[in-house]
Amino acid sequence: MTGLKSLIALTVSLLVSWTALADESPVAPFDEVAQRIERAMQAHLFDPRLMQSEAYLSTQQAVAELAAKAPTREAFVAGFNDIWRSGPFSHVRLAVAQQSATALADYLDSMRIGGGGAVLTWENEIAILTVNTMMGLDTIEEIDAAYEQITRAQAKALIIDLRSNQGGAFAIRPLIAHLLKQPLDPGAFVSSKFTVADGQYPSAEYVQTLPPWEGWSIKAFWATAEENAVTRIRFQPQQPHYAGPVYVLISNTTASAAELAADALSASGRALLIGERSAGEMLSQKMYDVPLGLQISLPIADYYSFHSGRIEGKGIRPDLESPAQLALAVAVQRARKQPPPAE
Repeated sequence: MTGLKSLIALTVSLLVSWTALADESPVAPFDEVAQRIERAMQAHLFDPRLMQSEAYLSTQQAVAELAAKAPTREAFVAGFNDIWRSGPFSHVRLAVAQQSATALADYLDSMRIGGGGAVLTWENEIAILTVNTMMGLDTIEEIDAAYEQITRAQAKALIIDLRSNQGGAFAIRPLIAHLLKQPLDPGAFVSSKFTVADGQYPSAEYVQTLPPWEGWSIKAFWATAEENAVTRIRFQPQQPHYAGPVYVLISNTTASAAELAADALSASGRALLIGERSAGEMLSQKMYDVPLGLQISLPIADYYSFHSGRIEGKGIRPDLESPAQLALAVAVQRARKQPPPAE
């Protein structure tokens, strides 16, 4: 009986302990996530010197405080992204992983967004190509199809609307290529191998000694951008060619690859930019897996334009300033009355 009483007493004691533990709010190991993100930054950030800046250290401290008090994974993700919205550089975002970072890179190369990435409308003889994203194979197809219609109809002018475009990937290529007669080298991406060793941005003369990167694969571009100190960007002409006047609409939400497109078209002399200064978020990001089923996007390469200099943190200034909501009307009026010279 003594043994039975002892067993009952032990069982009751364990039940009480388990009940007490169940009543306590569990502390999730978000500090480990924060540490893994920090290590990923050290290994992959385009310029690790930025991690010593006051702005970065302040952001890091805010993330550490969040990690100590966040009650759930969702709260940590939301809080992390709120902190980084005003962080020292763009393209840092935490998300719940839907698939591994490797599988995601493969998917991005073949993804289709379901249509609507690029939409062609008309204002009489003026073509208006609204490009909502640079992502998706179907967006590329829509841009190619739009240029077929634009050239066949001999549009009086073309307005490219990038006001709501926050970037993406290689739909930028056909958007620019159908407007070129000659190859265009607008700038280069630089990785930590360059920023740590040199500190200055590369000259056009130096970049032109490098072989250009002209691929379509996001996965291949990421590998090249991390492996090389400098990655030269080149756009080749593509048929059908539209030689008429071009206007590009930008706003303070035009970001990333859309900023590169606007800058390249301005540099080529093929377009007049109308609207607001763009977002100034021109970096190339890559995703990495971190604990608790999360995935961090980090900027692995900075972009330097030969026309505008560094775009990150500065944005692209329009040739003709206008409130974003009025930019289309301004462009239509200009196209009707004072079109810029065609090619």
